[in-house]
Amino acid sequence: MQEQESKFGFTSFSEIWNGRLAMLGFVIGLATELLTGQGILQQLGLM
Repeated sequence: MQEQESKFGFTSFSEIWNGRLAMLGFVIGLATELLTGQGILQQLGLM
């Protein structure tokens, strides 16, 4: 019986892209805070 790689769930491909997008979001959030001088909660109007 051959193993078939699942297209859904915790595959290495999806985990790599999830990590990359999380790092990108963190850098964009940090850059936005540095450029505006306001935290993310202030920008969203929560504080």
